[in-house]
Amino acid sequence: MTTLAHRLAQHFDELHHHLPPVPDGVEWLLPLANLSETQRVFHAFLEKYYADSLPRTLIVGINPGRFGAGVTNVAFTDPVRLAADCGIENSFDKKEELSAQFIYRVVHAYGGVAAFYARFFINSVVPFGFVKNGINYNYYDEKPLQAAMLPLIGHHLRSLIDLGMNPQVCYCLGEGQNYKFLAKFNEQERLFGKVVPLPHPRFIMQYRRKRLEEFVEVYLQAFAQ
Repeated sequence: MTTLAHRLAQHFDELHHHLPPVPDGVEWLLPLANLSETQRVFHAFLEKYYADSLPRTLIVGINPGRFGAGVTNVAFTDPVRLAADCGIENSFDKKEELSAQFIYRVVHAYGGVAAFYARFFINSVVPFGFVKNGINYNYYDEKPLQAAMLPLIGHHLRSLIDLGMNPQVCYCLGEGQNYKFLAKFNEQERLFGKVVPLPHPRFIMQYRRKRLEEFVEVYLQAFAQ
């Protein structure tokens, strides 16, 4: 029997064959296609934390940004967190991402990296990112882009469930547009028993930083349920 790590690696490699065209002015952010170092660290991460066949509960963000998963392909994990917290050395510029800083506070509050990834797999509604005018772009920022992503989103999320993700619950990072989309999509496609929204890490770090520990507790309480 192949491990979850192996199945996830195959899934992300295969996703490149399902990428739809994007509207004018929007570009794909595809770290696995462009950087062999990304392939190396992503596979090392999977082998370190998912070399088993145990089920995981899915946590999904929006889509990767340029300084986190847009570099490492490990969701909400920048090069700094990848080395310091996950123990995977890498040659990337050691730039930090706000969202990654918050997520790893949650990870350590939960019990540490090994304990957290033994239960959860973090990814995104759209597994790869977008850039427009040189800055991060979200799949819901324009209707044509969102419409173009629908087949990919369905394929990606169904495949993750087939690979061993818990279909009973999915945690959604973002209580606004991301949750609104995912809740409606889930209602139509019946992928998960329920979708639980959580405040987005970037929102917390930018606008609620003084209440950081309070929001860590919000995450922990949601996971405990």
